[in-house]
Amino acid sequence: MQQKRNIQIIEWEDLDKRKFYSFGVFMTMTIRATVYPATLIRTRLQVQRGKSLYSGTFDAFFKILRSEGVRGLYRGFMVNTFTLISGQAYITTYELVRKYVSQYSEDNTVKSLVAGGSASLVAQSITVPIDVISQQLMMQGQGEHLTRFRLSCNTETGKSKKVFGQTRNIMSQIFAADGFRGFYRGYVASLLTYIPNSAVWWPFYHFYAEQLSKLAPSDCPHLILQAMAGPLAAATASTVTNPMDVVRARVQVEGRTSVIETFRQLIKEEGCWGLTKGLSARIISSTPTAIVMVVGYETLKKLSLRPELVDSRHW
Repeated sequence: MQQKRNIQIIEWEDLDKRKFYSFGVFMTMTIRATVYPATLIRTRLQVQRGKSLYSGTFDAFFKILRSEGVRGLYRGFMVNTFTLISGQAYITTYELVRKYVSQYSEDNTVKSLVAGGSASLVAQSITVPIDVISQQLMMQGQGEHLTRFRLSCNTETGKSKKVFGQTRNIMSQIFAADGFRGFYRGYVASLLTYIPNSAVWWPFYHFYAEQLSKLAPSDCPHLILQAMAGPLAAATASTVTNPMDVVRARVQVEGRTSVIETFRQLIKEEGCWGLTKGLSARIISSTPTAIVMVVGYETLKKLSLRPELVDSRHW
């Protein structure tokens, strides 16, 4: 009878922090670049009324590609790269809170849930202003009629001037219209979306990994099982939190102030199906994200193991 195999979890105290942060920046940047087009498509799908602009994820992809080119799929990407900071804050908070909770509970689900939610709280406090700006840039082009702010014509001259000029242009419009608070529009909606998403993702990730380890051959590498568990956890978390993600996108792009009122109007105009808008794009983007993130993150932790622990671990 095959013995149950436990997936070994590398904890914070096992890591060489210098290696961890050096490799972590490269990993995060690679993931952002890979999935950004799907994030842009998801945002446009969630903000549009009904199917006024796109009929679905693939329709949006081909229309943007034809009308705006590859660059259209990367609108706002340069601004979005600043989320590298929040990415490192997320990882650090997750590992530190997990270590702290382990003093009171050895239950992996409890540690993952509390650490995941806490990490998202810290990361979103950094990410929301970046998201507000990058989402306004995402909506330019075919979706500009759906947003409050439009780029001035004089930002279209010169390549570097165009990239950073557009960002300054949007930032100045947001500040003029809403002041500093405008950069945190949708903050509550973001917390209500991403804290549950993160809190659900980690426990399900470890749960799926353990279940797969029971079914897999004894010589199957743990990394393969983890790479399969990641997308399953991402799909579960995305499905659970998508309604609030639709509300968050509309609050931030359309300049709304009330989460509850936005939710009510969405239900009134588009029914319950409106709550599923962008879900397929979200799952499509989260699947490669989860695979790359899990493989990258688990590999990152293995590469960052303190030298004296390397030979004691078997994968």
